[in-house]
Amino acid sequence: MIDRGSAGLEQGAETPRIADPVPAHPLLDGLPELGRGESSIVLDPGDGQRVFKVVSSPADYYYLAADDRPQGIHFPRLIADHGVIGKSSSGYSFRLLEIERLQPVSGEAESQARRLSGAYWEGCEKWANMGVNRGRLALYHITQAPPPELPASLVQAIAALSDFIEEYPVQPDILNPYNLMMRADGTLVLSDPVFLP
Repeated sequence: MIDRGSAGLEQGAETPRIADPVPAHPLLDGLPELGRGESSIVLDPGDGQRVFKVVSSPADYYYLAADDRPQGIHFPRLIADHGVIGKSSSGYSFRLLEIERLQPVSGEAESQARRLSGAYWEGCEKWANMGVNRGRLALYHITQAPPPELPASLVQAIAALSDFIEEYPVQPDILNPYNLMMRADGTLVLSDPVFLP
Protein backbone atom coordinates (compact mmCIF):
# COMPACT_ATOMS: atom_id res chain seq x y z
CA MET A 1 0.00 0.00 0.00
CA ILE A 2 1.08 3.57 -0.63
CA ASP A 3 1.38 5.71 2.48
CA ARG A 4 -0.20 9.03 1.51
CA GLY A 5 1.63 10.90 4.27
CA SER A 6 5.10 9.58 3.49
CA ALA A 7 4.48 10.27 -0.20
CA GLY A 8 3.96 13.94 0.71
CA LEU A 9 0.33 13.89 -0.35
CA GLU A 10 -1.39 14.84 2.88
CA GLN A 11 -3.27 18.12 3.09
CA GLY A 12 -0.92 21.02 3.53
CA ALA A 13 2.13 19.19 2.12
CA GLU A 14 4.54 21.68 0.59
CA THR A 15 4.97 21.30 -3.17
CA PRO A 16 8.48 21.88 -4.54
CA ARG A 17 8.78 25.17 -6.43
CA ILE A 18 11.07 26.09 -9.31
CA ALA A 19 13.82 28.42 -8.08
CA ASP A 20 14.90 29.88 -11.44
CA PRO A 21 14.37 33.60 -12.05
CA VAL A 22 11.77 34.66 -14.59
CA PRO A 23 13.50 34.63 -18.00
CA ALA A 24 13.95 38.00 -19.67
CA HIS A 25 11.30 38.51 -22.35
CA PRO A 26 9.39 41.61 -23.55
CA LEU A 27 6.02 39.98 -22.82
CA LEU A 28 7.05 39.25 -19.22
CA ASP A 29 8.96 42.39 -18.25
CA GLY A 30 7.45 43.94 -15.12
CA LEU A 31 4.62 41.43 -14.74
CA PRO A 32 3.78 40.18 -11.25
CA GLU A 33 4.07 36.48 -10.50
CA LEU A 34 0.87 34.65 -9.63
CA GLY A 35 2.63 31.49 -8.56
CA ARG A 36 5.25 28.84 -9.13
CA GLY A 37 5.07 25.11 -9.53
CA GLU A 38 7.71 22.44 -9.62
CA SER A 39 8.62 23.33 -13.21
CA SER A 40 6.63 26.44 -14.12
CA ILE A 41 6.17 30.11 -13.34
CA VAL A 42 2.83 31.87 -13.90
CA LEU A 43 2.68 35.62 -14.52
CA ASP A 44 -0.26 38.01 -14.68
CA PRO A 45 -0.61 40.32 -17.72
CA GLY A 46 -3.37 42.12 -15.82
CA ASP A 47 -6.45 41.55 -17.96
CA GLY A 48 -8.06 38.85 -15.78
CA GLN A 49 -8.59 36.60 -18.82
CA ARG A 50 -5.21 34.98 -19.44
CA VAL A 51 -1.82 34.24 -17.91
CA PHE A 52 1.68 33.73 -19.18
CA LYS A 53 3.03 30.35 -18.12
CA VAL A 54 6.77 29.75 -18.37
CA VAL A 55 7.25 25.97 -18.47
CA SER A 56 10.50 24.05 -18.17
CA SER A 57 9.14 20.51 -18.17
CA PRO A 58 8.55 18.82 -21.52
CA ALA A 59 5.52 17.17 -19.86
CA ASP A 60 3.86 20.55 -19.29
CA TYR A 61 4.68 21.68 -22.81
CA TYR A 62 3.29 18.49 -24.40
CA TYR A 63 0.12 18.72 -22.33
CA LEU A 64 -0.53 22.40 -22.95
CA ALA A 65 0.73 22.92 -26.51
CA ALA A 66 1.15 19.70 -28.52
CA ASP A 67 -1.03 19.49 -31.62
CA ASP A 68 -2.51 16.22 -30.35
CA ARG A 69 -2.99 17.35 -26.74
CA PRO A 70 -6.32 16.57 -25.11
CA GLN A 71 -8.85 19.33 -25.66
CA GLY A 72 -12.37 20.08 -24.48
CA ILE A 73 -14.18 21.77 -21.64
CA HIS A 74 -12.06 20.16 -18.90
CA PHE A 75 -8.68 21.10 -20.42
CA PRO A 76 -6.83 24.45 -20.37
CA ARG A 77 -7.23 26.61 -23.47
CA LEU A 78 -4.00 27.62 -25.18
CA ILE A 79 -4.09 31.16 -26.53
CA ALA A 80 -0.54 31.29 -27.95
CA ASP A 81 2.75 29.42 -27.92
CA HIS A 82 5.51 32.04 -27.85
CA GLY A 83 8.29 29.46 -28.18
CA VAL A 84 11.61 28.94 -26.42
CA ILE A 85 12.73 31.90 -24.29
CA GLY A 86 15.73 30.47 -22.43
CA LYS A 87 17.08 27.47 -20.56
CA SER A 88 16.16 26.38 -17.03
CA SER A 89 18.57 25.16 -14.38
CA SER A 90 17.16 21.66 -14.98
CA GLY A 91 18.67 21.77 -18.48
CA TYR A 92 15.30 21.87 -20.25
CA SER A 93 14.23 24.82 -22.39
CA PHE A 94 11.95 27.46 -20.95
CA ARG A 95 8.91 27.85 -23.18
CA LEU A 96 6.42 30.69 -22.93
CA LEU A 97 2.74 29.83 -23.22
CA GLU A 98 -0.24 32.14 -23.06
CA ILE A 99 -3.21 30.28 -21.59
CA GLU A 100 -6.62 31.06 -20.17
CA ARG A 101 -6.67 32.20 -16.56
CA LEU A 102 -8.00 29.62 -14.11
CA GLN A 103 -8.77 29.85 -10.42
CA PRO A 104 -8.68 27.52 -7.42
CA VAL A 105 -11.58 25.09 -7.19
CA SER A 106 -14.61 25.81 -5.03
CA GLY A 107 -18.22 24.71 -4.86
CA GLU A 108 -19.25 21.87 -7.18
CA ALA A 109 -15.89 21.89 -8.99
CA GLU A 110 -14.17 21.26 -5.66
CA SER A 111 -16.57 18.37 -4.93
CA GLN A 112 -15.84 16.86 -8.35
CA ALA A 113 -12.10 17.33 -7.83
CA ARG A 114 -12.26 15.56 -4.47
CA ARG A 115 -14.25 12.64 -5.92
CA LEU A 116 -11.88 12.35 -8.87
CA SER A 117 -8.75 12.53 -6.71
CA GLY A 118 -10.27 10.03 -4.28
CA ALA A 119 -11.03 7.53 -7.05
CA TYR A 120 -7.55 8.05 -8.47
CA TRP A 121 -5.95 7.50 -5.04
CA GLU A 122 -7.95 4.30 -4.53
CA GLY A 123 -6.71 3.09 -7.91
CA CYS A 124 -3.11 3.96 -7.02
CA GLU A 125 -3.45 1.92 -3.83
CA LYS A 126 -5.02 -0.98 -5.72
CA TRP A 127 -2.23 -1.00 -8.32
CA ALA A 128 0.64 -0.17 -5.93
CA ASN A 129 2.52 -3.32 -6.97
CA MET A 130 2.82 -1.88 -10.50
CA GLY A 131 5.29 0.79 -9.36
CA VAL A 132 5.52 3.85 -11.59
CA ASN A 133 2.67 2.56 -13.79
CA ARG A 134 0.12 2.52 -10.96
CA GLY A 135 -1.08 6.03 -11.86
CA ARG A 136 -1.63 5.09 -15.50
CA LEU A 137 -3.64 2.06 -14.44
CA ALA A 138 -5.63 4.03 -11.87
CA LEU A 139 -6.56 6.61 -14.50
CA TYR A 140 -7.52 3.97 -17.05
CA HIS A 141 -9.73 2.14 -14.56
CA ILE A 142 -11.58 5.36 -13.71
CA THR A 143 -12.60 5.48 -17.37
CA GLN A 144 -13.71 1.84 -17.32
CA ALA A 145 -15.66 1.99 -14.04
CA PRO A 146 -16.19 5.68 -13.27
CA PRO A 147 -17.56 6.80 -9.93
CA PRO A 148 -21.30 7.33 -10.59
CA GLU A 149 -21.25 10.92 -9.32
CA LEU A 150 -18.70 12.13 -11.91
CA PRO A 151 -20.28 13.93 -14.89
CA ALA A 152 -19.98 12.17 -18.26
CA SER A 153 -17.95 15.08 -19.67
CA LEU A 154 -15.34 14.64 -16.93
CA VAL A 155 -15.14 10.87 -17.50
CA GLN A 156 -14.59 11.59 -21.22
CA ALA A 157 -11.84 14.06 -20.29
CA ILE A 158 -10.16 11.43 -18.10
CA ALA A 159 -10.33 8.98 -21.03
CA ALA A 160 -8.67 11.59 -23.29
CA LEU A 161 -6.00 12.21 -20.63
CA SER A 162 -5.43 8.46 -20.29
CA ASP A 163 -4.96 8.16 -24.07
CA PHE A 164 -2.57 11.14 -24.07
CA ILE A 165 -0.47 9.58 -21.30
CA GLU A 166 -0.14 6.39 -23.33
CA GLU A 167 1.33 8.37 -26.25
CA TYR A 168 3.79 10.58 -24.35
CA PRO A 169 6.58 9.84 -21.83
CA VAL A 170 4.56 11.31 -18.95
CA GLN A 171 2.74 10.08 -15.85
CA PRO A 172 -0.53 11.38 -14.36
CA ASP A 173 -0.77 13.47 -11.21
CA ILE A 174 -4.24 14.46 -10.12
CA LEU A 175 -3.53 14.23 -6.39
CA ASN A 176 -1.83 17.61 -6.09
CA PRO A 177 -4.63 20.12 -5.39
CA TYR A 178 -2.97 22.71 -7.65
CA ASN A 179 -3.30 20.38 -10.65
CA LEU A 180 -7.09 20.70 -10.70
CA MET A 181 -8.53 24.21 -11.12
CA MET A 182 -11.69 25.78 -12.50
CA ARG A 183 -12.95 28.44 -14.85
CA ALA A 184 -14.95 31.40 -13.58
CA ASP A 185 -18.12 29.55 -14.66
CA GLY A 186 -17.31 26.68 -12.25
CA THR A 187 -16.10 24.14 -14.83
CA LEU A 188 -13.45 21.80 -13.40
CA VAL A 189 -10.23 21.93 -15.46
CA LEU A 190 -7.38 19.41 -15.41
CA SER A 191 -4.87 22.23 -15.32
CA ASP A 192 -1.55 20.43 -14.81
CA PRO A 193 -2.16 16.69 -14.44
CA VAL A 194 1.08 15.25 -15.89
CA PHE A 195 4.76 15.05 -14.98
CA LEU A 196 7.96 13.46 -16.23
CA PRO A 197 8.78 10.29 -14.27
